[in-house]
Amino acid sequence: MRLTLFFDPSCQQPYDTRTLREQAMGGTEATVTRIADALDALVVQHNRTENSGRYRTPEQMPEVANVVINRDSRALPRVRSLYPNARVYLWLHDQLNPGSKRAGWLASTADSLRDLAVTIICVSNTQRAGVEAALRTMGLKGAVRTRTIYNPIDDALAPDGSAVDRDKLVFFSSPNKGLKFTLDAFRELRRQIPELRLVVGNPGYKVPGTVAVNGVEYLGPQPQARIHTEVRTALCTFFPNFVIRETFGLVFAESHALGTPVLTHDYGAAAEIVGDRNQILPVAVAPRVYEALLTHVSSDLRAAPARVAAALGLFDAYVERIRAWRSGGRPEVGPDPRFRLATVAAQWRDLLSE
Repeated sequence: MRLTLFFDPSCQQPYDTRTLREQAMGGTEATVTRIADALDALVVQHNRTENSGRYRTPEQMPEVANVVINRDSRALPRVRSLYPNARVYLWLHDQLNPGSKRAGWLASTADSLRDLAVTIICVSNTQRAGVEAALRTMGLKGAVRTRTIYNPIDDALAPDGSAVDRDKLVFFSSPNKGLKFTLDAFRELRRQIPELRLVVGNPGYKVPGTVAVNGVEYLGPQPQARIHTEVRTALCTFFPNFVIRETFGLVFAESHALGTPVLTHDYGAAAEIVGDRNQILPVAVAPRVYEALLTHVSSDLRAAPARVAAALGLFDAYVERIRAWRSGGRPEVGPDPRFRLATVAAQWRDLLSE
């Protein structure tokens, strides 16, 4: 394959393969690392100051044939200057719909997208629908091609026979994806099922202060291997998120690969990636209203409103599902072949060779 380079114009700090093995790491950065390593591609980060193997500082490289910009099309002018002979791709990881802030970023580069015949890669069909709707409002339908390529998980991830602790739930995602609501729901779960515990992990960014909740253990930022150890033995990944739409949801794909079901909401790409309606709850009006009213209220001040909400039955669906799973109805799950690294890397090779 011709020389390919992934350009990250927005990462908070440089990362590489060692970061993925040894430190907490966000899902997007982990995905870029896995794909670049699988393709033997270079990775350039806007804030890197020294080279480390395939991970490079920005410099002019006319020999590069393919450039994949991570997330932000506003990097197009710089990318064109550094890699003047490259075919350009834009890899979007975030939700993008007509009228959104990120759609505005995309619209600001409409001429470059058209002139360079940029191909946009989306991480799910759910996300892609929003992107294509935004492109239509920009008059770019037909001028900019879109493709869906799912995010990969390690081929080595698989159930290993670990004993399941039916009293343990896990939450391992960015805390802005509904952690405050999750803690409120867990308070009621714990009241009705006192044996329950919730283990909370973090990919390493947006680290909030912790609030003491009975039965909750905060691990803080951890390498993925450490998080996976906790997930393997959990009753489920408890992720009642309807605050920020998952455009893919590594939390879903990795949990299943480890043999652990997910309890989440039909929001964003959850249904597309999870695939099992037994693990998906609808998003009712009442939780939306509750969370809208308490969005800016810190977790330590939400205990009283959560008790009122519990009395009104706001958390009953979670209690019912967790009880059923603890009593033998836990779904059996495993790795999804759609997300195998080998499969996804092959799709990237096909795209970049066209």
